[in-house]
Amino acid sequence: MEAEAVRLILANCQTGEWQMLVSEAIDSELKRTPDIDRKREVKLWTASVIIKISLTEQVKSRARELNELGFKNYDALHIACAEVGNADILLTTDDRMLRLAARCRNLLQVRVENPLDWVMEVTDDRRD
Repeated sequence: MEAEAVRLILANCQTGEWQMLVSEAIDSELKRTPDIDRKREVKLWTASVIIKISLTEQVKSRARELNELGFKNYDALHIACAEVGNADILLTTDDRMLRLAARCRNLLQVRVENPLDWVMEVTDDRRD
């Protein structure tokens, strides 16, 4: 169901109903990923992205702060980029990141959620 939620999110981004924001952090992370299929898949997902956040000194500084809270390097960069890009939400399937983000919710400037939970919330809101 989680994979289906991700597909729905990507489809809505491709039609322009929702906007996807990505960052240079994903490029850096992909360079270190040995899984060729995963690289190809992520590149396809991000091909239609309109907004791309650069790894500025502001982003890197914020990522260091997030590291001190316990976030892993790339997780911290993704959160910092989402904050700088004024994203409404950062979606992740990383359970560790989700738990830590929930504990640090008041210290983050972006909401961090699981894609399936978020899709269920958004689609439920549409039915009301």
